[in-house]
Amino acid sequence: MESATICCFGEVLWDQFPSGKKLGGAPFNVASSLHGLGASVQFISSIGIDSLGDEILSLMKAQQLSTQFIQRHPNYPTGQVHVQLDDQGVAQYKIAQNAAWDFIKATPEATAQVAKAQAFIFGSLSARGTSKKALDAFLKAAKFSVFDVNLRSPFYSISLLIELMQQASVLKFNDAELYLIAEQMGSPYHSLDQHIGYIAQQTGVSIICVTKGPFGAVLYHNGKWFYNSGYKIKVEDTVGSGDSFLATLIQGLIHAQDIQNTLNKACAMGALVAGSSGANPEITEDALLSFMNGDKTL
Repeated sequence: MESATICCFGEVLWDQFPSGKKLGGAPFNVASSLHGLGASVQFISSIGIDSLGDEILSLMKAQQLSTQFIQRHPNYPTGQVHVQLDDQGVAQYKIAQNAAWDFIKATPEATAQVAKAQAFIFGSLSARGTSKKALDAFLKAAKFSVFDVNLRSPFYSISLLIELMQQASVLKFNDAELYLIAEQMGSPYHSLDQHIGYIAQQTGVSIICVTKGPFGAVLYHNGKWFYNSGYKIKVEDTVGSGDSFLATLIQGLIHAQDIQNTLNKACAMGALVAGSSGANPEITEDALLSFMNGDKTL
């Protein structure tokens, strides 16, 4: 079998909106976005032996996403999250505990796949249960790991975050997460860029990206700084926008594409997803480029 370019690890679940359920989970959203960008992706997770799990497999197969490393747990259900949106479309989450994805195992086949991958992407939520043991094994095997911090209270601690950051090759925060973590790490600074530099120094990570919602993003890349001031769009909901941003960014970085253009495309993709309903809207390369070029019909 041809090795996957990118492996994503962690939760796949159902986002339960007031209007109905949609497939989600941050690492699954990243995997889905990467697949849509043409990347070869393997997703490592666990679902229950239940109808919700059956439906996930059916949808993944319909999207032509590999299900090879989707485990099925006999004792725990497929994950669910109850999502509430405020007046600006910003999501708040209530995450069910003891879901199947809390019990992912590092099988020899999955560990070998991670070792061959060009990138391994994970978030902090996957470390809340016994899946942390699998994450530890995968991080030892991975040659280029991407930590999408993606804080979900109360399922993290500063000691856990520092441990995971020190094992990563790339860190991705939103601005609120950056300020919170920098303060807890004892940063003496006030500005976003200074906090990034402090975290880079403390963790040894040389690629750090921080998203700023409608105001774009900042990327620190091996001592150089790149900025995008954002794209204006009417927000439908913010679910999955940061995940699509990350997918676009990592796809560009691992293929050594122009860094500024990669950051611009990532910000545009995040904006388009925020302007759509749910975490995984279908957005073509042509639509992305048209939006970046100012086509107001999108």
